[in-house]
Amino acid sequence: MGKRIIAQRRGSGSSLYRIPSHLYKYAVSYAPKDVMNKNLKGKVLDIIKSNAHSAPLLKVLILNKTYYLVAPEGISVGETLSLGPEDSSKPKRGDVLFLKDISEGNLIYNIESMPGDGGKFVRSSGSYARLISKTDTYALIEFPSKKLRRFPLSCRATIGIVAGAGRSEKPIFKAGNAFYKAKSKHKLYPKVSGSAMNAVDHPFGNKRTSRKAKKIPVSRGTPPGRKVGMIAAKRTGKKK
Repeated sequence: MGKRIIAQRRGSGSSLYRIPSHLYKYAVSYAPKDVMNKNLKGKVLDIIKSNAHSAPLLKVLILNKTYYLVAPEGISVGETLSLGPEDSSKPKRGDVLFLKDISEGNLIYNIESMPGDGGKFVRSSGSYARLISKTDTYALIEFPSKKLRRFPLSCRATIGIVAGAGRSEKPIFKAGNAFYKAKSKHKLYPKVSGSAMNAVDHPFGNKRTSRKAKKIPVSRGTPPGRKVGMIAAKRTGKKK
């Protein structure tokens, strides 16, 4: 009889695989949308390290209320940020504007997927997107992956580049460091190939052959335990 594979054990939320949510203290969000139409100013009170984010966060005071924003590169404590269309002609790093008020070619990050959701895209350290063009209804944005996507003009974004670039360039040195780094974010390390396991540990595991190409396409709704390999593959076979 086979064992429960790692994907199944992680899904059950056991003590070995758990999310340390008690360390996630700060939620990133913009000020309410109706408030931003009043051309507000926000003062940077502090720059914070968050365990739940790869980039540092800004503690900003807006209308006597504290908000946490993703920090841009080069920001400092005490600076004033513009939150609205008043200074859209000369935006500076850290300003939060509607896409309709941002000029084409500007570098932006923390882009809202839908108006008012607080920002969903381009938030990791060192990343940025570029506003390519605008029409009467939407803005065309180029992601770090070079993919293009359209967003409503009423969505908001922050001017600049996310702080913390170079994070991935720092050497880890030891496998133990990589293990604890992954554990703090509920990631699995090390990742062992399924074909290198025994037959009781994984659907791909066996020692009867050295063949390593056993990735069979499965559907998106495949149950855990069989949902391994090429999941919902768009195409198979060798590219011609």
